[in-house]
Amino acid sequence: MSEDLSGIVASVVKSQEDAMALVEKLFDVAQPSAVYGEPATIGDHTVITASEVKVGMGFGFGGGGAPGAEGAGGEAETEGVEVGAGFGSGGGGGGVSGGRPVAAISVGPSGVRVDPVVDVTKIALATFTTLGAMFMMLSRMRSASRRPGRR
Repeated sequence: MSEDLSGIVASVVKSQEDAMALVEKLFDVAQPSAVYGEPATIGDHTVITASEVKVGMGFGFGGGGAPGAEGAGGEAETEGVEVGAGFGSGGGGGGVSGGRPVAAISVGPSGVRVDPVVDVTKIALATFTTLGAMFMMLSRMRSASRRPGRR
């Protein structure tokens, strides 16, 4: 993929059309073909990478006004209030996309073999997080049981 993705992060969204264009860019980035290469064939064997791709996004637009804002006729809608007092509009949003390999599928004369891709770092982090939470909970349970008046 030769396109520079920094423009997606720094895009200014001024209208709903700009937001939809940004959404389309996010979906283009999230395609497995954009993250991983085509299946590789060597002799009678073909290797296909299976991937997990996620996209998350959100956008919002809003507007405001005030009783003294000019109406369609150019006159203040409420007497006694400063003309042009208050009015605002704006919008914002953001998104993220990402992908990771989950398996390598090998197809050959002897059949199909699926080899999962194991992320050892993710497993280690989950293990340490679980052990830490268990330690904290046991510690709190122990201190709560030592307090007088607790049953």
